[in-house]
Amino acid sequence: MINDVKKNAEARMKKSIEALRNELSKLRTGRAHPSLLDHVMVEYYGSEVPLSQVANISSEDARTLTVTPWEKPMVQKVEKAIMTSDLGLNPATSGSVIRVPLPALTEERRREMGKLVRQEGEHAKVAIRNIRRDANGDFKTLLKEKEISEDEARKAEEDIQKLTDAHVAEVDTLLEAKEKDLMEI
Repeated sequence: MINDVKKNAEARMKKSIEALRNELSKLRTGRAHPSLLDHVMVEYYGSEVPLSQVANISSEDARTLTVTPWEKPMVQKVEKAIMTSDLGLNPATSGSVIRVPLPALTEERRREMGKLVRQEGEHAKVAIRNIRRDANGDFKTLLKEKEISEDEARKAEEDIQKLTDAHVAEVDTLLEAKEKDLMEI
C-alpha cells in the first residue's frame, strides 16, 4: 500500500514537471520555434481547433515562422487567429503562405518573461507540494486504519519529502535554464 501511494505521488510529480516543461516551451526566447503557435486556436467550420490541425507550421529562419494552411479559404482565418492571440505577433500573408516575423525581445520584455517563468515555476512547486500533502494524508489514513505502523508512516513521509525535494530541485533547474535562455541576446 505504501509503495502504491509513493508510485502514484511520483507519477503525479513527473506529470507536473512535464506540464511545466510544456508551459516553458511556449514562452519564446527570441528564436522562432513552431511550438510557439501550439495554443493558437482557429475557427474551422464552426468549431475551434488548434492551428496545427489546419496548417503546417515551420521555422523559416531564426526569427520567422511560416504557416501554410492546408485549405486556401483558411488563410484569412489563420492570419486573424495569430493576430488576436496573446503573442503580440503581426503575420504577413503572401499568397497561401503566412509569414510570422518575431520581433526582437526588448530588455523590458525579457524581464516580463522572466517573471512569467518564475510564476509558472511557482505553480509547479505548489502542485508538487499538494501531491506531497495528499500522499501524507493517505499515510495518515492508513495509520488510523491500523494498516501500517507509526514507524512505516514516518519512513514513508520521509521518502515522500525526499521525492518532493528532488522534484522541486528539478523545477529550479528548469527555471534557471529558461531564465538564462531568456536573458541571452
